[in-house]
Amino acid sequence: MKKAKYALISVFDKAGIVEFARELVALGWTILSSGGTAKVLREAGIGVTDVATMVGKPILGHRVVTLSREIHAGLLARPIAEDLAELEAEAIPFIDMVVNDMYPLQSEIARPESTPESVIEKTDIGGPTLLRSAAKGRRIVVCDAFDRQRVIRWLKDGEPDREAFITKLVAKAEFTVAKYVMASAQYHSSGGYDGVFGKQFAMCKYGENASQTPAVVYTTGSGDPMAVDSFELVAGTAPSSNNWCDIDRLVQTITHIAASFDVNRGIVPRVAVAVKHGNPCGAAFSGSPEAVIWRVVDGDPLAIFGGFLMLNFPVTAEIAETILTHGMPEGARRLLDGIVAPSFDDDTIDQLKRKGDKCRLMVNPALEKLNRRSLDTATRFRYLRGGFSTQPNYLYVPDFNDPELKKYGQATPVQESDLLLAIAVCHTSNSNTVTLVKDEMLIGDGVGQQARVYGARLAITRARSCKHDIQGAVAASDSFFPETDGVIALERAGVKAVFTTSGSVRDKKVIKYCQDKGIVLYMIPDSKGRGFFGH
Repeated sequence: MKKAKYALISVFDKAGIVEFARELVALGWTILSSGGTAKVLREAGIGVTDVATMVGKPILGHRVVTLSREIHAGLLARPIAEDLAELEAEAIPFIDMVVNDMYPLQSEIARPESTPESVIEKTDIGGPTLLRSAAKGRRIVVCDAFDRQRVIRWLKDGEPDREAFITKLVAKAEFTVAKYVMASAQYHSSGGYDGVFGKQFAMCKYGENASQTPAVVYTTGSGDPMAVDSFELVAGTAPSSNNWCDIDRLVQTITHIAASFDVNRGIVPRVAVAVKHGNPCGAAFSGSPEAVIWRVVDGDPLAIFGGFLMLNFPVTAEIAETILTHGMPEGARRLLDGIVAPSFDDDTIDQLKRKGDKCRLMVNPALEKLNRRSLDTATRFRYLRGGFSTQPNYLYVPDFNDPELKKYGQATPVQESDLLLAIAVCHTSNSNTVTLVKDEMLIGDGVGQQARVYGARLAITRARSCKHDIQGAVAASDSFFPETDGVIALERAGVKAVFTTSGSVRDKKVIKYCQDKGIVLYMIPDSKGRGFFGH
């Protein structure tokens, strides 16, 4: 005689549950349920066995429904004669499947009007317990509505690779419960306890170096349209660990550029950014896509070799040709590790291919719609030996109408637009950084220096090595100048406008020097606008 199959269904979100239960019934399953879920299924004409017939009616205001010996015995019993006989003696069914999504605790915590009492009311106990018992009992455990149709297809196909299929569902349930419980711990401890959860998204050949294996990229499932799992590889080999890090850095820079222009100009121009080892080696804006490519390449033609490029506009055949050949000797093609854009025209894929498929082409349509709301607002965390640190994200965006911004002189509209690019690049480069921009393009990025004057000198050196005329350029510094030496170097190189922070004991000397030399100086308090990054 064929063994009866029991599925216990108890869900908060009822969307799609009727269709799923109906499919199970058609496959010969018996449905166990309670409360609101049972009511919805009955109203749809689906036969339901109320768990109250097994465990008694719900008590304590429906707080205790499935938390019973009978339910968990049906889930934890092993498929061996001894356990099955004991279940039969106690008239307890062997429960083969649990479908549960838990109360929306995380949504309640995120709700601005939530209170400790409302959070406690939305803290599910029965649901996580059901999922964990089902997981330990190696049952079909469905905690995500996305998996329901996958389970139905698997059942119809005769349950192929059963152990592997069950193991994946079990792992997902344990992971989901762990995240749920951590959210509660974070809330009730006011951040005293914290943790990071992710699902494997990409397996890389190695990490930063070939000796660092394995290397894995995880997604937190944030739903952010600019998150790593929102970028699709359409051509080329799978991105390396370093490539993913570069993509993340590109996103930081391009979203800061977009936010700055949106706030100050009300419009986001065409933008392109190229990075090498995470730091921008080319960045430009313009109304013309082709002009943007000219400028991002001309910024540092040597450093862009083997770099990663990100655009906020589609790649057409003309743009692809410009990327490959602008500034190159006749017959030569520029080599890049990757290009990221909202889209690629069909005929550009073969056009951009590199030997060994080493040029990764990746798309994310959200790049075409960047604005002030595109900044990453999630808490950032960083591994420290034996622990980790957290901090808010990099959210400062300059506003030239900010009453806290002190202006010593008035920059022209052209200079202010160049300053927007310089600030965004500077504030997303490894500190200490001084950045030079002229004519809508990055011409020198003095990154990662241990003295501010070194950053200024390095930016000047890099601009000159690429044969840029610095006369009339603007500069951004990610923090205040502790001495006048940095602004002296910039002024002597030809810089005419500087954005920096205030807070140095020598601010007055820096201001006086700039005024004496006719340099426009914009200063925002260091406590508000300091732009350290990747310290």
